[in-house]
Amino acid sequence: MKPVVGATPKVVKSEQEWRRQLSPEEYAVLREAGTERPFTGEYTDTKTEGVYECRACGAELFRSDTKFESHCGWPSFYAPSESDNVLLREDRSMGMVRIEVLCGTCHSHLGHVFEGEGYPTPTDQRYCINSVSLRLIPSP
Repeated sequence: MKPVVGATPKVVKSEQEWRRQLSPEEYAVLREAGTERPFTGEYTDTKTEGVYECRACGAELFRSDTKFESHCGWPSFYAPSESDNVLLREDRSMGMVRIEVLCGTCHSHLGHVFEGEGYPTPTDQRYCINSVSLRLIPSP
């Protein structure tokens, strides 16, 4: 995983520690910037109210009240719970320029953010996030 310029993670572990903590699929997405197959993630269609945390470190990332149906195959949110809970960096992989979304606490890969797609949301942004990078904590 490329380092994030100018930012130091608050949670630092060796890759060996991450491998012990995460399942192979979680490791491939969170630490190697992989992507789960569309329409296969556990939170793609979830409507449960609660908070979505980083599966690697437990940091709060998104809240269910910002989740919306984008029909893209991955959970979509129009804003993080706090702006510093995620980091954004340019991603030039796969022959295109995108904006990668990382956990602001441990710098694990979450997905990508897209703008200007015409969704009826307050921000006109779609944080397209891998389910495997999240853990939903339902509201009481």
